[in-house]
Amino acid sequence: MKELVQQISKCTLCAAALDHEPRPVFSVHSDSKIIIIGQAPGSIVHRTGIPWNDKSGENLRKWMDIDEATFYDNTKIAIVPMGFCYPGKGKSGDLPPRKECAPQWHSLLLEEMKKVKLTILIGKYAQDFYLKKDKRKNLTLTVQDYKLYLPQYFVLPHPSPRNNIWMKKNPWFQKEVIPSLQTIIKNILV
Repeated sequence: MKELVQQISKCTLCAAALDHEPRPVFSVHSDSKIIIIGQAPGSIVHRTGIPWNDKSGENLRKWMDIDEATFYDNTKIAIVPMGFCYPGKGKSGDLPPRKECAPQWHSLLLEEMKKVKLTILIGKYAQDFYLKKDKRKNLTLTVQDYKLYLPQYFVLPHPSPRNNIWMKKNPWFQKEVIPSLQTIIKNILV
């Protein structure tokens, strides 16, 4: 695992497509019990090098009902984005995660993490990649049918504050999905 982490940390696979230096941001350990697979680091995370070190991360930790110490303990929780580096700004927010990363690194990382009991797939990119044809017509339907993907996967929307409108339109998410997520996580991390 140590050698693989060093390789990923030095990865420059997408350097030509970025307008900044690559800075892969992830956190893994061979003892990780939960893997969070999200999109890609945002600009704050790119600057700090700390995954989910922003408002989205605060929301995610609330959803999971865990503190920062637990969240950043990589023997408990691994953080593996679809794109390891900040992809840059687009017209309406950050660009999508680079497509090179997941096919290059994910299977190698997953092979090293044999104690994983749950993989949390956050957002469309992670769900498209891992669920393939088993995902629903859209993210809302996929999240609504979250039980179909258990016990291997737990599907979530992105916890960005930009999704507050989605949360208000879908009150079932806070009432049903979040409590289920919290129960599962508590049972794994006991």
